[in-house]
Amino acid sequence: MTDTAAITAIRKAVAAGWDRQISTLADFVRIPSQRFAEGPAQDFMADALRARGYDVDDWTIALSDLEPLPGFGPIEGDFSHARSVVGTHRPQGPATGRSLILQGHLDVVPTGPLEMWANPPYDPVIRDGWMHGRGAGDMKSGTIAALFALDAIRAAGFEPAARVHVQSVIEEESTGLGALSTLQRGYRADLCVIPEPSNLSLNRAQIGVLWFKLRVRGRPTHVAVAGEGSNAIMAAFHLVQSLKGLEARWNDRAAADPVYQGVHHPLNFNAGKIAGGDWASSVPAWCDVDCRMGLLPGWSLDDCKAEIAACIAEAALAHPFLSNNPPEVVWNGFQAEGYVLGEDAAPGIATLQEALRAVRGAEAALPEHKMTALTDTRFYGLYYGIPSFCFGPRAESIHGFDERVELQSVQDVTEVLALFIAQWCGLNRL
Repeated sequence: MTDTAAITAIRKAVAAGWDRQISTLADFVRIPSQRFAEGPAQDFMADALRARGYDVDDWTIALSDLEPLPGFGPIEGDFSHARSVVGTHRPQGPATGRSLILQGHLDVVPTGPLEMWANPPYDPVIRDGWMHGRGAGDMKSGTIAALFALDAIRAAGFEPAARVHVQSVIEEESTGLGALSTLQRGYRADLCVIPEPSNLSLNRAQIGVLWFKLRVRGRPTHVAVAGEGSNAIMAAFHLVQSLKGLEARWNDRAAADPVYQGVHHPLNFNAGKIAGGDWASSVPAWCDVDCRMGLLPGWSLDDCKAEIAACIAEAALAHPFLSNNPPEVVWNGFQAEGYVLGEDAAPGIATLQEALRAVRGAEAALPEHKMTALTDTRFYGLYYGIPSFCFGPRAESIHGFDERVELQSVQDVTEVLALFIAQWCGLNRL
């Protein structure tokens, strides 16, 4: 590990910058950054990176550049203003260490009904040691922790002795195309660390995810003669029930999986959004259901798509209307394979363990778990040979009401990341 004097100086620098870090995080959380409206939050990150003297690359993403690449997921909506931002540190002294990507996403999921929050979702309230607010946990606190970890190294009188890319991306919650855009742009390193909320544990594995839309078209009529029409919403429910059956069968298969056996119900189907019909007294002629299905690492996307399509086709054949009016399946959003850390991640994990012990004591163990969700790490590890893992603070109610992050865990993560960078990249004295 880095020498004791450097460790002490870096940890003191984290503590000295803590008030500013919390203020910066609060300012970041105040910026609504839902899908297709991430511009102001990217401006915030670009300004923060420029103020620190990093070389900043801020570009508009072209979907045509990404479509041929593995991991691409189709976009529904206006993507014309989508941007990625990367700030790069290049050492002034000798470049003797290992290079690193530190990546955070700033896109957040919708808030839901505002009246169901204890406080407005973009008003970061601190209460009982937690900061509340949409995105505070997932994952603006981790992004700011990485930024301030680098600040602490500099404040302690050092710089990383290797190239470091600080990447601010979008679309992590929908497709992952922000991360993919940085790879298409040419950014590479010996390791990628993403400080997603993980309660200071390591994500050993993650599932894959498919998004798709069910498009059901019925036959409208006045509700007084409903039997003469066909209700698209009710027909869609029939398909959803069949997909729940497929979910159960896939989880039965997961019980024998070498990675996920022992993980209860790792694969989840979700009918996440439904829209349909036009009038309470008209039998609805249309219904669209946005769906998400999990799949295990190693499962073929094409094979899983075929199983989902076959399940829907079989259910349609058993329905009196859909048998002659089959639903359409539109693949959109995540088309993501699962990812399991390989042996190439072992040096990074060992360095992380050392850094954690320097902060939490010599006996501290690095907990590990297997996610039933996914992150951007898959792009690096699966497609570009860059080992990648997540390590971040403790957060609760992410994607839910009253999302919050434990501030002590944020400070601990900042210290661990700073010491990790010092060891992984090496240090030059300024």
